[in-house]
Amino acid sequence: MNFSAALPTFVITLREGVEAALVVGIVLALLKKAKQQRLSPWVYAGVGVGIVVSALIGFLFTWIVQALSAINPQYSSVVEPLMEGVFSVLAIAMLSWMLIWMTKQAKFMKAQVEGALTDALKQDSYAGWGVFTLVFVAVVREGFETVLFIAANFQQGLIPSLGALGGIAVAAAIGVLLFQWGVKINIRQFFQVMGVFLVLIVAGLVVTALHKFDEAFATLALSNRASESLCFYYERFTKIHSCILGPMVWNTSNILPDEQFPGVVLKALFGYRQYLYVVQAVGYVVFLVTVGGLYFRSIMGTGSASAKNQPVAQK
Repeated sequence: MNFSAALPTFVITLREGVEAALVVGIVLALLKKAKQQRLSPWVYAGVGVGIVVSALIGFLFTWIVQALSAINPQYSSVVEPLMEGVFSVLAIAMLSWMLIWMTKQAKFMKAQVEGALTDALKQDSYAGWGVFTLVFVAVVREGFETVLFIAANFQQGLIPSLGALGGIAVAAAIGVLLFQWGVKINIRQFFQVMGVFLVLIVAGLVVTALHKFDEAFATLALSNRASESLCFYYERFTKIHSCILGPMVWNTSNILPDEQFPGVVLKALFGYRQYLYVVQAVGYVVFLVTVGGLYFRSIMGTGSASAKNQPVAQK
């Protein structure tokens, strides 16, 4: 059983889970300060319902793929990789946006949560629902990004889901350490390190998405004469070829196969592939230069702007 598929979802869920745990911890601390602990059950209800809804979204995505495949069973070998590619693109967009936007907004998180909670408590009889909505939205927002990533890798079975469950468990433990036991953790540094891993994981997802589109177009081109022109690059006399990815950059299957250790770990975390093509290499580099560059610039800007402030856990 290939447990390496659980590593990316573990890292992503850990990062997203800690962010949600911070919101939950801040809300609970503010309720205690305002002597409104009676509303604490609404917080836990928001967490529970948010996790359930995130899981249901994942099942919905899986059902959509299965339904589309069932409409024309003869094209199931085309629909599945095509939908994986589409989900991969959505996950790349969502995770990239979250990574850059949240890095810039992190220093305002506590103030934003405090403002939203203050507004909720002013509603008197509807205060519980206000608290529930605040926590629910925070959990679903983080969960949706993880679900998209898992949906992009649904052929790997339950292993990515196990990684997600592990990430949730560790994130919950970090939340308890921060807000229940008062352990001091440099949250800003934690998010920066997780962010670097996330940039590399999503860069690998770019390579995977391109491979899925190549697989879908190649299958369609070989099964339908009218679609042969989809493959603008196809070496018919080469055992390992591409349809839309251009010529091969390298073949390291004999040196460092990506289905065996340590190649399987490098594949899961850093996007390594034993067969890499020109379009994939270009996509990987472009992503690192653009999104990775924006992320590192946001780190430098956030770090210098908040150098005088203590991390959330140390306030």
